[in-house]
Amino acid sequence: MSSLSPGALLRNLKPDNFTIALLVTVALASLLPCSGTTAVVFGHVTTAAIGLLFFLHGAKLSREAVVAGALHWRLHLLVLASTFILFPILGLALRPLALTFLSPDLYMGILFLCALPSTVQSSIAMTAMARGNVPAAICSASASNFIGIFLAPILVGLLVAKGAESKSSVDAVLSIVMQLLLPFLAGQFLRRWIGRWVDRHKATLKYVDQCSILLVVYTAFSEAVNEGIWHTLSVETLVALGLISVLLLALVLGISTFVSRRLGFSKEDEIAIVFCGSKKSLASGVPMAKVLFSTRSLGMVILPLMLFHQIQLMVCAVIAQRYARRDEQKELPATIP
Repeated sequence: MSSLSPGALLRNLKPDNFTIALLVTVALASLLPCSGTTAVVFGHVTTAAIGLLFFLHGAKLSREAVVAGALHWRLHLLVLASTFILFPILGLALRPLALTFLSPDLYMGILFLCALPSTVQSSIAMTAMARGNVPAAICSASASNFIGIFLAPILVGLLVAKGAESKSSVDAVLSIVMQLLLPFLAGQFLRRWIGRWVDRHKATLKYVDQCSILLVVYTAFSEAVNEGIWHTLSVETLVALGLISVLLLALVLGISTFVSRRLGFSKEDEIAIVFCGSKKSLASGVPMAKVLFSTRSLGMVILPLMLFHQIQLMVCAVIAQRYARRDEQKELPATIP
């Protein structure tokens, strides 16, 4: 295989349209954050977009593929180990570095995010964009969220000695069922009637995945801006928190990729493991924080999660695009006689 030309290298380094859209979305949320009635409207629109996303995933997947994904137990165990074992270990290992630059409350927020379950919608959307094992990603990310609702408070109690109350959230379980599981099951039920139409329009429907991620980024970052994120911290502290978040994410991505390859998983399975095992859920984390922590420390505890959430979306979007482009390049020679 010949080496890449300088022009090809520059094209690989150039951000794609979706990455640019993410940057524009973050800038827009910083300058014009939604609040009040507008935030409520955006929240409803985001909920509807996520429901549509899962409905279409249900309509696109054959029942045989869903069963195969649910039975892929080795993949699910690796994702759960990354989410609930690797993350807490790394969070504790980073303690000397974190406390050198951050306050104890901010470090407590890092430990809190390490105990949280994986995010569902963006994990699956990224896996789909990267042409990974979507059925396994749906099962694995959903299982992580269900288990995390009960396991996260226990991990918080073990990792954080102060300010925690171990309580589970029935509302969070119901939200997952209503917003994610029911639309998916509805899509599965209606597949026999709309499946062919969905298969014919897969290229167009991929924008549902991307738009749902952009909506989540905008609403989540708007909330952070409205909480006064730019007024309560120094630039140096924010930069240090961002760098520690990047380091934590890089370690998880690197370790999960290495382990998945060493264990002989396929490229599609590797993609699902990398994206489902490296995410932390803002949607689950904020309600849990309100239950587990005192009002005094709540803002600082949530801040690392909000920042990590934005970083994980942007970094994983770039990685997903690279996975997808590599697949296309590998498929191209086979189409040329």
